[in-house]
Amino acid sequence: MIKPHGSDTLNPLYVADDAQRAALLKEAESLPSLLLNSAAAANAVMLAAGYFNPLTGYMTLADALSVCDSLKTTSGLFWPVPILNVTKESGIKKGRLALRDPNVEGHPVLAIMDVQGIESVSAEQLQAMAKQIFGNTDAKHPGVATFTDLGNTVLSGPIQVLSYSYFKDEFPETFRTAVEIRDEISKRGWKKVVAFQTRNPMHRAHEELCRMAKERLNADGIVIHMLLGKLKAGDIPADVRDACIRTMVEHYFEPNTVMITGYGFDMLYAGPREAVLHAVFRQNMGTDYLIVGRDHAGVGDYYGPFDAQTIFDEQVPAGALAIEIFRADNTAFSKKLGRVVMMREAPDHVPDDFIALSGTKVRAMLGAGIAPPPEFSRPEVAKVLMEYYQIVDAGKA
Repeated sequence: MIKPHGSDTLNPLYVADDAQRAALLKEAESLPSLLLNSAAAANAVMLAAGYFNPLTGYMTLADALSVCDSLKTTSGLFWPVPILNVTKESGIKKGRLALRDPNVEGHPVLAIMDVQGIESVSAEQLQAMAKQIFGNTDAKHPGVATFTDLGNTVLSGPIQVLSYSYFKDEFPETFRTAVEIRDEISKRGWKKVVAFQTRNPMHRAHEELCRMAKERLNADGIVIHMLLGKLKAGDIPADVRDACIRTMVEHYFEPNTVMITGYGFDMLYAGPREAVLHAVFRQNMGTDYLIVGRDHAGVGDYYGPFDAQTIFDEQVPAGALAIEIFRADNTAFSKKLGRVVMMREAPDHVPDDFIALSGTKVRAMLGAGIAPPPEFSRPEVAKVLMEYYQIVDAGKA
């Protein structure tokens, strides 16, 4: 199986030993504590699950600036996005600190941190990092807005993580750690594996894209890996996406060809940089390829349609990652051919030869109880979405 990024073995930061975890929770009762923001909590969950291997905790400001500037830490580790604990709180001292979960009622202890660095980050530095991570500093960009409002104190140091936040409880059939996915891949006997990233329900185009990648790469299986954390307003909730994807796989894929999983992270909407981060943690979970499509991890019109692919050519050094990407174009149903195709592979087509619907139009149809054409969305998936949108619209009435 493909090696993890940056080390020979995967080193998740979750404290799996029950007695040790209980002792640390007991210790936390006597420690000063910090209520994390959701971004820092999501980073802790990803560190716990082994997705951010080989990191041992939150980065220093120097590492963050270096990652933004050159995609590597000060020690030379290739890394695309800073993994930070930034806070607005003051008076924090070096030493042991209990980190509390902002996303669970009662704010239980999520992790214990050995605070080794406490640094002030200026507004100018935050803006400069935002420009490098997100490609812009527009306050209307959801990732920029979140990142620049986290605070101005950077806490760095190793952490021991004591829970997976709300993810295991709310998504028991879907949330999986990098360790668990590696184990499942081995159990299934898969030798070559493709990962598909999604924060949306999967329509026909997504379904066929997974099928194309599997067939063209001669892969044994596909890991559909959905984001389960925080999204921008208007995005479809994780439980609805989960239901859609499970319905699609059940009806339209052969047994033992698809693994449905999810991970506990908040969407960054960082386009190219986030695509590279996606590749890093898909390597850590044991997949050989990541499908990178048009405007991968994008939002609005902030990124070029294939910027998330070209960054692998222009900024990722040879040998920095073992995982490879499968480059996808827009996929749509061809009326001429009677099947879903990549648009670049149908040069004799004009726009009217494809069945392509805008997100706004699909949303209006679903809300009105009208299923999109089966060439666009499987009827079983459309049914799940229609039920969701009718409930949402009824609540607005």
